[in-house]
Amino acid sequence: MQIVETDLEIQREPFARPFAFKGSAFHEKWNLIVRLKDADGHEAFGIGGLAVLWSDAAVFAAHTEMGGNLLQASLLEFALQQIKGREFADPMALFDAIENDVFSYAKAITGHGDLRRTFALIALVALDNAAWILHAKRMGLAAFDDLIPEKFRSFLSHRQSHVALVPAVSYTLPIDELREILDDGAYILKIKIGHPGDETKMVEKDMACLSRVHSLASQYETEMTDSGHVLYYLDANGRYGKKDSMARLLDHADNESILDRIVLIEEPFLHPADIDVHGLPARFAGDESIETVADVHTRLEQGYGAMAIKPAGKTLSLAFRMIEAVKNNVPCFVADNACVPVLVEWNKNVAARLPAFPGVKGGLMESNGPENYGTWNRMLSEYPVPNASWLRPRGGAYVLDETYYDQSGGIFEEPTAYTRLFKK
Repeated sequence: MQIVETDLEIQREPFARPFAFKGSAFHEKWNLIVRLKDADGHEAFGIGGLAVLWSDAAVFAAHTEMGGNLLQASLLEFALQQIKGREFADPMALFDAIENDVFSYAKAITGHGDLRRTFALIALVALDNAAWILHAKRMGLAAFDDLIPEKFRSFLSHRQSHVALVPAVSYTLPIDELREILDDGAYILKIKIGHPGDETKMVEKDMACLSRVHSLASQYETEMTDSGHVLYYLDANGRYGKKDSMARLLDHADNESILDRIVLIEEPFLHPADIDVHGLPARFAGDESIETVADVHTRLEQGYGAMAIKPAGKTLSLAFRMIEAVKNNVPCFVADNACVPVLVEWNKNVAARLPAFPGVKGGLMESNGPENYGTWNRMLSEYPVPNASWLRPRGGAYVLDETYYDQSGGIFEEPTAYTRLFKK
């Protein structure tokens, strides 16, 4: 595919309240929309959301919230200029051709020589998605199963009937809203740990938070987990500096009869390359620290027992490769970045095709839109298939039938709420 024209727009979506994690918070989501045209006249659109705090907390701390978003958005503009007039065999070839250059550019404009690669990867999601849709149009593809390259299809061959909706429980989520989430049937909670403060105070606050959530969630039962209990997925976002601190949290969980409900702990350590998790009584998952396929292999050697796959955070192209690298050694699941509905469906197409997660009857996918956006119902109403049964969760899960798989979650439909931003 020869790219002859590129265009870019930005849409800003406010959060209902500050989205708090990593000891900080941000207040709105910047969604970038890419338009590509090829030499044969095909046109395609792609959407990606920015997440500066998630991708590199040091950059977030060094700038205003808008300033950090502007820096990250400029990476996509740089990438679009790099591909204009060039020809690529497929979307993965396009990704490979520009990723390192974009990362180098990101280091230069941020002034951070130790910048996290995720800072650049998430900026490329809109372009990567547009490239996959353009590829589909060129090849006459209309189903996600056909979009998956042949070498990756065996790792994404399942068809889950249920994918657990995993809402995020942030530091700022009121207990009444947590009760509503549980009343709606949620059977896995993503609990944000790593509270603000030094490490000692952080652990104390995390222990108190875990106990507070458990005191409510332990009152609920479910048929969607093997144990019948609501399960917990702890997300530290790299806030823990010491293995002993994590051991202290897990000791507390054990003493409070919470440990057997912790299905996984995501991205626990600030410097994960220095800490082996063998011996800690929990399943650990890599998230933002797995930026390359080599990182996946390293975490496996360190004792990690799961991997977070982020099509909407690190590109679909890299997600395919990470799933292949994990193979059948450990389970994978899909994690969110406060995604808008369009990106939820890109994530869901991957989550639905992964094997069932241990302890859960079906797939696993964090999705926290209703908790974070006061505009969620409006965004659902603007989705290309707004009345689809699989668009909204039921009983704590997305229930997927043949119609869902036939329509691939609607990702091949034009998201007019975003594409109308472009000037004709």
